[in-house]
Amino acid sequence: MKKLICLLIAVCMVTSLAACGNQAQTEVEERIGIISAMDNEVALLLSEVEIDHVDTIGGVDFHVGTLHGQPVVIMRSGIGKVLAASAATAMLNNYPISKVIFTGIAGGVGDETQVLDQVIATRLVQHDCGTITNDGFVWSSGVAEEEMGEKDFYACDPELVDLAFEAAVQVVGKEHVFKGTIATGDQFVSSEEYVQKLQQDFDAIACEMEGASIAAVCTQYGLPFVVIRAMSDKADGNAHESIDNMGDLAADNSSRIVIQMMDAMRG
Repeated sequence: MKKLICLLIAVCMVTSLAACGNQAQTEVEERIGIISAMDNEVALLLSEVEIDHVDTIGGVDFHVGTLHGQPVVIMRSGIGKVLAASAATAMLNNYPISKVIFTGIAGGVGDETQVLDQVIATRLVQHDCGTITNDGFVWSSGVAEEEMGEKDFYACDPELVDLAFEAAVQVVGKEHVFKGTIATGDQFVSSEEYVQKLQQDFDAIACEMEGASIAAVCTQYGLPFVVIRAMSDKADGNAHESIDNMGDLAADNSSRIVIQMMDAMRG
């Protein structure tokens, strides 16, 4: 009898631990996935969300709750394509996500964009994907055409793009909101010469380090997504100084657009 009691206690303990470990997987209500790379990009959102619980998966905290009436999962992925893709995959594997919004700061590439302007991505591309040859770097998308919404680019969901654009207009004014291509790479761009290359090769109007990797994951999972970026700098020789001075304000503006989107979804 004593052995039986001990066995039952052990089974209960294992079951309890398993339940804790699978807490994220028990979610049944569809939620909006909101992703940022850095603390300052997610700070305002976390101050506004009503948090139900926080799950830690792979070292990333997933804040599950309600943001202005919308069920959400909010997380900070870390900087760069690898961490962003890894965290996004964990989110989609553990929660019933209906759509994904990426919000944060970026460098302005287009001549028309200035610091604190907003860019709503219509499509994204990995600018650093390709082949190193004896003649230098040769770009290629690295993704089969049939897996893309448009050859060599990841197309954002048109309805989410329109929703984000209208929300951005409400937050910063129409003259400060642009739609276009965002180029993603694992480099912080601080070069006028490379800015011109991004313009010429991809018709990009902003550059950053996570968006296309999020787009790749969402495309594989068949989920609609949009990337919203506030310009913290012009990706030129003054980029580091500009992001130090304007980064937090730009990040908050981008978060306010997400909040405005949540309000608009309530009708």
